Amino acid sequence: MQKSGLLNIGFGNFVVTSRVISIVNPSSSPMRRLREDARSDGRLVDATQGRKTRSIIITDSNHVVLSAIQAETIGQRFTAGDEE
Repeated sequence: MQKSGLLNIGFGNFVVTSRVISIVNPSSSPMRRLREDARSDGRLVDATQGRKTRSIIITDSNHVVLSAIQAETIGQRFTAGDEE
């Protein structure tokens, strides 16, 4: 079981690890639709600091968080938190 901690998603931004459902690449059409739907519903959190979106994090509260850090890098940080 994932213990509750913080996951660094870049530029001083963090999400609670126990709330993360998935970390995905933003380049596919379904992920673009997901981002736009979240924006229109007020569920989008943009943590890119004006940079290109390189990963999308989906939480259990159905919020969509955009990050400028690669999905692979965030995934490694997420799994490294399991080992602590």
